[in-house]
Amino acid sequence: MSDIKIKIKDRDGVLHEVDAPTDMNMNLMEIVRSYELAPEGTIGICGGMAMCASCQCYVESDHPLPEMSDDEDAMLAEAFHVKNNSRLGCQIQMTEDLEGLEVTLAPES
Repeated sequence: MSDIKIKIKDRDGVLHEVDAPTDMNMNLMEIVRSYELAPEGTIGICGGMAMCASCQCYVESDHPLPEMSDDEDAMLAEAFHVKNNSRLGCQIQMTEDLEGLEVTLAPES
C-alpha cells in the first residue's frame, strides 16, 4: 500500500493533513468524503461525474495536474466562486506524484 500526504483546507478554514492511498483508484473528492471534511450531501453530489461542481477546490500548491477535460472545463464555466486555480476534486486522481498537494475547498454554491 502506498499513501501520500496531502493538505486540505475545509470550508471553515481548518487545515487537515491527511493520508491518501494511491493504490485504490481514489480521487480528491472521495478523500474529502472519506475524512468527512465537508458535511454529507454537500460534496460529490453527482457521484464524481464532473456534472455538479460541488467538489470544486482551489489547488494551492504547484503540482502538475492532468489537463482539464472538456466536461470539467464546461462545469467550472457554470460554477460559482471559480478562480484560476479551480479544479473539480472528482477529476484529480490520487497518484504518488501528488505527494504534498495542497487544496482549499471552494465555498458551497
